[in-house]
Amino acid sequence: MHFGKKKITRRKLISAAGTMPVGLALSGTGLASLPARAEDQYPSRPIRLIVPFPAGALADSTARPIADGLSRALGQPVVVENKLGANGVIGVSEVARSAPNGYTLLLTPSSSMTVNPQLYKKVPYKAADFTPITSVIDSQFIIVVNPEWAQKNKVETFKDFIALARAKPDTLRYGSPGLGNIVHLSTVLMNNRYNIRTQHIPYKGGNEAQMALMGGVIEFVFDTWAGLPFIQSGRMKALAVTSATRMQQLPDVPTVIESGMPDFLTSFWLGMFAPAGTPAPIVKKLYELIKGVVEEPKTRGLISAAGSIALQDPAAFQRRIVRESDEWGQIIRKENIAID
Repeated sequence: MHFGKKKITRRKLISAAGTMPVGLALSGTGLASLPARAEDQYPSRPIRLIVPFPAGALADSTARPIADGLSRALGQPVVVENKLGANGVIGVSEVARSAPNGYTLLLTPSSSMTVNPQLYKKVPYKAADFTPITSVIDSQFIIVVNPEWAQKNKVETFKDFIALARAKPDTLRYGSPGLGNIVHLSTVLMNNRYNIRTQHIPYKGGNEAQMALMGGVIEFVFDTWAGLPFIQSGRMKALAVTSATRMQQLPDVPTVIESGMPDFLTSFWLGMFAPAGTPAPIVKKLYELIKGVVEEPKTRGLISAAGSIALQDPAAFQRRIVRESDEWGQIIRKENIAID
């Protein structure tokens, strides 16, 4: 380097920098302009919240109020994107492939993490590809039957239903949104619990199963909050809920154990995830903000119809995923259920 005719050596330049104020010396070398850690600036642009199910579905109707609250809390848009297909696999896989920087998040039901990786032979992700942030909702199932069929067969309670199923093995038909769906697996769990045999009729979605039930094509379904309007209008008859306590929207419908049967608990959850490797400070920040948003009365009112608020910190949520993966895996292997 030359200034006029005087040569300045590298050693002299370093020596001179040592006599400068620190800020000036760093600016001369370009170090003062180094950015802070990405997590310290997070978020500096919009965030995508992937929902692997259609608009209006349970996951979508839960995601949107949370996205609105997060947008306000973070000062950046949180945009819900519905990525459909293959029982949620397509949308979930997209998040698994995304950069672990907190700008692509996932809200999905439990089956995406605890069932699908064990069910699909060629599923392009595994639970380890994600960092759990928090569970949001626990949703119990409602065991519903066709009311005309129930009247004809004198089925008034869940206990009556099980007695009839035992008396007529392999005759009662039930619908689910598809082979290996958590509705299907929960019904298999019930069959094993009470030593009964029923016929599985897979449909393309929960709505089709509901229509088949109300049309008398099948006899029973494990339904969700989506069946509430049909139950309340009398088009479906609710026998019991699969939770430890009654459902607030159906205070007159007993739990399984209140129906006089041995306990049977099954549910599914909705949870938030980021790609594996997302920095811990970002995960912690998201958990705390999501927790605050969900606890707001407005958000709570919008999403609690789908189930009970069930916030868990990342570590507790991870333990739950491991435990439930093992439980569903045992059923999948026992029943030899697999999808190519």
